Amino acid sequence: MPTSVAAIPAAPSVLAREHFAAQFAFETDCWDVHDALSKGPDFVLLDVRSPAMFARGHVPGAINLPHGKIIRSRMENYPADTLFVTYCAGPHCNGAARGALRLADLGRPVKIMAGGITGWIDEGFELEKSEEVAA
Repeated sequence: MPTSVAAIPAAPSVLAREHFAAQFAFETDCWDVHDALSKGPDFVLLDVRSPAMFARGHVPGAINLPHGKIIRSRMENYPADTLFVTYCAGPHCNGAARGALRLADLGRPVKIMAGGITGWIDEGFELEKSEEVAA
């Protein structure tokens, strides 16, 4: 009797490759974001949590724009080909996906930073604090 892991066979390698390769078009990770920020990023990092949560601790260099406030008029301040990377609290939060969906609906290139704040801290990276501001 196979375990619950092996009961459903793995996908054929060609399908597995397509699936896992496609993930990189949709997400990046905390380590790669940290590395890119140290080199001068070629993307805009959006913290899509509330201003209060942002003030308590955020990724240095991130801009606070709660996902509900991602609207066409705000995004017109950026060139159309600007890559956005969204993040939220962590894997237990779907705010990054909500923000990414709003950006995609506006025709903007977007990825999610997998792990969010939780992943950032797990990697040993520091957070920056700021005063709360209205977004």
